[in-house]
Amino acid sequence: MMVLFSFISGCSGLKESKPILPVREYEKMIVGNLNADYVGTRNCLAACHEHDRLKLFFDASTMGAQLKKESGMPLVDCESCHGPGSLAVKGLTKELVEMNAGQGIKTACDFKTLIDLKKLPATAQSLICLKCHTVNATFNLHNWNSGLHALNEVSCFPCHDIHAGPDLKVTPLASGKLCFSCHQSAQAQFSLPSHHPLKEGRVFCVDCHNPHGGFADHSLQQDSVKETCVQCHPDKRGPFLYQHADVAENCLNCHSPHGSVNSRLLNAREPFLCLQCHEGHRINTEEGGSITAERARAFYTRCTDCHSTIHGSDVPSTSGGGRFTQ
Repeated sequence: MMVLFSFISGCSGLKESKPILPVREYEKMIVGNLNADYVGTRNCLAACHEHDRLKLFFDASTMGAQLKKESGMPLVDCESCHGPGSLAVKGLTKELVEMNAGQGIKTACDFKTLIDLKKLPATAQSLICLKCHTVNATFNLHNWNSGLHALNEVSCFPCHDIHAGPDLKVTPLASGKLCFSCHQSAQAQFSLPSHHPLKEGRVFCVDCHNPHGGFADHSLQQDSVKETCVQCHPDKRGPFLYQHADVAENCLNCHSPHGSVNSRLLNAREPFLCLQCHEGHRINTEEGGSITAERARAFYTRCTDCHSTIHGSDVPSTSGGGRFTQ
């Protein structure tokens, strides 16, 4: 009995939340040097001309606009991300800065006392951003922690550079190149003969996928694969009187979403795709039939030559059943 009790007690310990690092070290990693004080962006930049160019880019950005108190937005400054900067500018006086400038030397702060953002674990990097971006109206970030990027330890940094320029968002046109830096298999699929026109600039990755996470599989923008597809293919939505069951359930049963060697993004050529579910049948080629055997072999190798409304139909076939032939 005592052994069983000890075993249960040991299992309960596995459920306890434990910090990866000692709490103080973890706080220092996220908040910055705990012995430093906040001095404000103006004091940081007044003593350090090394970051003048970065400041110009930042001031032009949407985050830089929040540095102005009259904006009415939550105040964001350098120390919001880099941590308190009193130790970084310690000893940097106006006289020292002017003397260095006279000698052509750019005065730099002691950046080693600030948060080393690039060396943080991916989850901690994202936490720096989420300190602000989970309490504002950015709804597409509410699912970040359960998204595929977060679960695979991809942070905000590879996609967003807050010092890059005025627009911190990735444009749809640039999203493809950015996504391909990691998703190289998808890039190869978009180069296949039949593909969605992403390289042609007519569709974009973010049309189907939400990079910040979602409730659907594969971080889809909609709740299911079919709901995502019918945003652009509404004629396939249905419901139809004669429904093609597998098609109604999941478009991926027949189609490869990024690209394929077969026409219409099919997973396999006709009739082999159809024969995976349906038994084959002979076309009437006997004497007096509608076509000859030679003509059947030459032209009627695709099921959709006869069953043209393959996604579903409201019109019965000549036999009175739903055979998707009209």
